[in-house]
Amino acid sequence: MEKLNYRELVKKVIEQHARERSEADVNNAQIVFDTERDRYLLLYVGWRDEERLHGCPIHIDIQDGKIWIQRDFTEEGIANQLTEMGVPKTDIVLGFRSPYVRQFTEFAVS
Repeated sequence: MEKLNYRELVKKVIEQHARERSEADVNNAQIVFDTERDRYLLLYVGWRDEERLHGCPIHIDIQDGKIWIQRDFTEEGIANQLTEMGVPKTDIVLGFRSPYVRQFTEFAVS
């Protein structure tokens, strides 16, 4: 079986989340893909009325052939989306969980 292109899958997930935001948030969305270092981010930068917007709801790295989810502020969960796309749970690390807690999840420890 051919190995999935994790870079393309991660990009697809982030682009999908950037498009699904409200009209006001879409104008403030910044997608950052560093394919040389395998770091992928969705940022929100801007203003809503007098309130400053700056946040990173999604941060994913690819390390040693595994997808490390460093930050996930999505409702459905990026790990669930990736498994639906065919990524084995053994190739997904919930980096936002402590190493101790990871052993109790159905995903990779590291």
